[in-house]
Amino acid sequence: MGAGRAGAGRCGVETGWRVRIRHSTFVEYEGEAASSYNEVRMTPVDDHRQATLDCSLVIRPATPVWTYRDYWGTHVSVFDVTGGHRTLAIEAEARVDTSPVRPLAKPLSWDLLRNVSGPVAELLRPTERTTITCGEVGLAQAHGRDPHETAEAIAWAVHERVEYVPGATGVLTSAQEAWDQGKGVCQDMAHLTVALMRAAGLPARYVSGYIHPAADAVIGEPVAGQSHAWVEYWSGEWNALDPTNRSKVGETHVVVARGRDYADVPPLKGIYQGPPAGRQEVKVEVTRLA
Repeated sequence: MGAGRAGAGRCGVETGWRVRIRHSTFVEYEGEAASSYNEVRMTPVDDHRQATLDCSLVIRPATPVWTYRDYWGTHVSVFDVTGGHRTLAIEAEARVDTSPVRPLAKPLSWDLLRNVSGPVAELLRPTERTTITCGEVGLAQAHGRDPHETAEAIAWAVHERVEYVPGATGVLTSAQEAWDQGKGVCQDMAHLTVALMRAAGLPARYVSGYIHPAADAVIGEPVAGQSHAWVEYWSGEWNALDPTNRSKVGETHVVVARGRDYADVPPLKGIYQGPPAGRQEVKVEVTRLA
């Protein structure tokens, strides 16, 4: 998972970007797998911040694909490969119109935020990956700041605390572990930021997607992109921050999935019957089209 940032706009005043994403995953087993059962989250969402113009998903070996929206609003593609196979290839492609950084609306009061109800209230509760001890909760306290100021203070403090070191952590690393060792990747910074925001009384969710690595991207030039993770917090509406890049979220970011933590959003999740090991290759290509 990675880094990056940019700028532009929308609708007469400013316009965002049009981006094409190609996400390829190739799995090779050590022997023949008898069957596999899979969920894919690689289709960008279509919402107030971005518009997904078209998308496709190609599976090899060819197999029927079913789709549904999960509890958090993510587009999920489900497929089973029931015959013997030694490889599995998944190719997702989408074109998306993104938006620039949005102005912040006046936030709700702290009392209202700490007493929200419904699905938003679930995003005040810690999960296994977003649990932090009392020793660090002090960082998350408002100290006279409003919710927007608190959210930024937390995200930027995480950016300073955790050095970006690929390979320093794994998908099961918790927010506490990332804090203690001071190293990690975007997933760890997102988990830690979410944990501290929740501790401060801000509903917060984990966001997974893609990022173009260049703020001044050349139109029409494909580049090696990255899967990425950032956060959104609730202040009466959802607002996004990218602690890895110490930035607000704009036109370089493409949202695919949201949830309580990484367990709700993995691009590929499944089980298979077959050899105990294999290898996986992932490639993300991002092109700014306009």
